Amino acid sequence: MSEIQDLIAISQFYGKDKRYVIAGGGNTSYKNAEKLWVKASGSALATITEDGFAVLDRSKLQVLSERQYSANTAEREEQVKNDLAAACITKGRRPSVETSMHNIIDYAFVVHLHPTAVNGLMCSQKAEQQLHALFGEKALYVPYTDPGYTLFKKVEEGIQAHRARFNEEPSVIWLQNHGIFVAANTIAEIRKIYDEILSKLSGKELEITDRPTCDCVEKVVPALRMMLCRQAIRQAGCQCQGIRNPYAGANLKVLKVRKNSLVKSFYDSAEAYAKIARPFTPDGIVYAKSNYIYIDAEEPEAMIAQAEKAIPAFVDKFGYLPKVLLVKGIGIVAVGDNAAQCDTILDVYEDAMKIAAYSEQFGGPHPMTQAQIDFIDNWEVENYRRSVAAGGAAGRAENKTIIVTGAAQGFGEGIARCLLLEGANIVVADLNETVGQATVDRFNTMAKSNRAIFVKTNVSDIPSIENLVHETICQFGAVDTFISNAGVLRAGGLEDMTPENFDFVTKINYYAYFYCSKVVSRVMKLQTKYADEQYYADIIQVNSKSGLRGSKANFAYAGGKFGGVGLTQSFALELAPFRVKVNSICPGNFYDGPLWSNPENGLFIQYLKAGKVPGAKTVQDVKDYYLAQVPMRKGCAPEDVCKGALYLMEQLGETGQALPITGGQVMLN
Repeated sequence: MSEIQDLIAISQFYGKDKRYVIAGGGNTSYKNAEKLWVKASGSALATITEDGFAVLDRSKLQVLSERQYSANTAEREEQVKNDLAAACITKGRRPSVETSMHNIIDYAFVVHLHPTAVNGLMCSQKAEQQLHALFGEKALYVPYTDPGYTLFKKVEEGIQAHRARFNEEPSVIWLQNHGIFVAANTIAEIRKIYDEILSKLSGKELEITDRPTCDCVEKVVPALRMMLCRQAIRQAGCQCQGIRNPYAGANLKVLKVRKNSLVKSFYDSAEAYAKIARPFTPDGIVYAKSNYIYIDAEEPEAMIAQAEKAIPAFVDKFGYLPKVLLVKGIGIVAVGDNAAQCDTILDVYEDAMKIAAYSEQFGGPHPMTQAQIDFIDNWEVENYRRSVAAGGAAGRAENKTIIVTGAAQGFGEGIARCLLLEGANIVVADLNETVGQATVDRFNTMAKSNRAIFVKTNVSDIPSIENLVHETICQFGAVDTFISNAGVLRAGGLEDMTPENFDFVTKINYYAYFYCSKVVSRVMKLQTKYADEQYYADIIQVNSKSGLRGSKANFAYAGGKFGGVGLTQSFALELAPFRVKVNSICPGNFYDGPLWSNPENGLFIQYLKAGKVPGAKTVQDVKDYYLAQVPMRKGCAPEDVCKGALYLMEQLGETGQALPITGGQVMLN
């Protein structure tokens, strides 16, 4: 049906553009004489397909205009919900709460959006006056009304009055503190109307420039994250009893930082913050709640001290964790149940800032009242939408943030991928920017509510590692586990090994592990300081069986790996009082990976050329020789190492260990 394809096209067109709609909000519809297709609750316009629309019988929808419902709000909304469900032809898809309004508008297509520029006008003190000045007396303005049946009846009254006064059907309906409905018989006309509206509001755009995040982020945000996690655990109360480590899953919050010139203008002073201290629209409440924390201290220690008082006081007062902290000098800090939710919170709250700034041209901001806020906060429909939007990515590493160095490809890529599928947020740290970014793009197609990012990193350079940690904190708020996987190998005996190659191998395999541990342990100490004693952070070195047993004609590699085990044991002793566990994993050979199988410089080729396998004439001879030494006759795969890493993260009684995963080739005494 071409009209449904048009409906999908117009929905996706506007849904993908954050100037018009954020967080999957807004709704669209098409109707003929018998049926109405309307976006189902929980569907996102940007990605909607035909399955994302509920189909309703219009004759049954007519009941909502004619029936007298209960005067009790809760009873009335339940009755309306049941009548909507009864009108549904497609079962299992909950129609938008605004379905009734779509049905009474006498045009085939209806597109309801929340353009930021429109809401700058509609969330202003002089909204009605300025609307008519800009768009004329025929502009249909509806004062703020609680969503649902009450708003439907208010809009119905407005449409009927407009028809009576102007003898025409309104094609645009402006809703105070809510957005705009545009209706027409073709999607081309819909786009034309929206273009004209935005054109009249043009010239009022904001000049927003990104601002670099300061290094105080890693001195403050990890502490905030652990305070919030601690409050989440205490809120869960008896639900956490019997759990060995409650710092997992939904209790492990994700934080994300955003800073730009607009954000700075609102965190600079308490007066500026007051303008965005209350929500402007129902969507703002659904995704970012209705109360926020403002921290105006100047120094990291003072910020933390202020937060230590503000966070528990907030929870005691409102009964929930804040979704937004506005921190002077740092920016918006979103507090999400997962990484995807953080992106939504940031978009929604930054949009509120834009609305506040736009509204200054129309008499200043006009936020929602407390009664209006309370209705949305307690409304079953919005609680349903909130729960659908929350999502989740269950797994043994759910909501943990894990850095994996050398993860653009090969063994590191495999480890990172397996941990991503276990629900972790993954930071791919690698020098190979092209391959690393492609890896992250692929990871994010596999992710659920978790996310992966790439940070170009030289593990032999401390400033580069510091940048890696900084970017990780900005994106996810913490480093729960650091996996030092990046490594190199140059085979050769005493006669063949050059000092340059020896230095190169040692620099990456030994020194870099020290550099990484030095930098990341600072953040981990901060995290454990502000967490309950059940929380532990992890540093895991991906070592090798060559770190447990000498390797002929491979002493540069083996020496660095032997030294790595020594570092692991020493770091473990130093960091144990801070609840930072440090362990090594000693895998056997990953024969299928590029380290071994690369046809140009893989280890099979290197070992063949170095004469490491006596009598070997071909690469297959070398491979057969190594497989014969493994009792289980198999190489070590990234999945095997991932399971080892998960074990080390989950157990709370081991540190300083070198865990062999070698198929029995190397066994500990």
